[in-house]
Amino acid sequence: MASEPLRRVSVEEYLALERHSETKSEYLHGETCAMAGASRAHNLIAGNAFAALHQQLRGRGCEVYTNDMRLLASAADLLTYPDVAVSCDPQFADEVVDTLLSPTLIIEVLSPSTESYDRGAKFGAYRTIPSFAEYLLLAQDRVCAEHFVKQPTGGWLLTETSRIEDVLDLPSIGCTLAMRDVYDRVVLPGRQ
Repeated sequence: MASEPLRRVSVEEYLALERHSETKSEYLHGETCAMAGASRAHNLIAGNAFAALHQQLRGRGCEVYTNDMRLLASAADLLTYPDVAVSCDPQFADEVVDTLLSPTLIIEVLSPSTESYDRGAKFGAYRTIPSFAEYLLLAQDRVCAEHFVKQPTGGWLLTETSRIEDVLDLPSIGCTLAMRDVYDRVVLPGRQ
């Protein structure tokens, strides 16, 4: 039996539907895909990163958002909900102010079902955003951070850490992120 072709929707149609939906969906090239829930570890890591950055950004021009702030990468035709996003020049798609256009830093906590997408196509879409300067991928099954920083030449420099005692410098927002804080209360295999 043949499946029915998917009905493509415009960005405007997606936003109208999404703003009244009880669940979140991602939008890519006219198609929507429901987002699954996250694990305890995923939520703790994202929450810990948000809390650490929120504290450091108090009284400064940058704003930090949780995964309820939608992000539009218009050149890549993507609307999604990053785990954490920081914008130092907040600009939004419209007067509803719920769809960010100008992230500076994006953090994704890797899940088994989305890891290759977060590293590949999603990172490619994020790179089309002019304000985007840093990308941080955090593992949820072990202490591991992959930190990409945009270089003046347009390339991206990767640094990695898997040591709980390490502290990452986040130059685009003038903050640091201690791995000990990011993984606080997260139960990892072989670590109690």
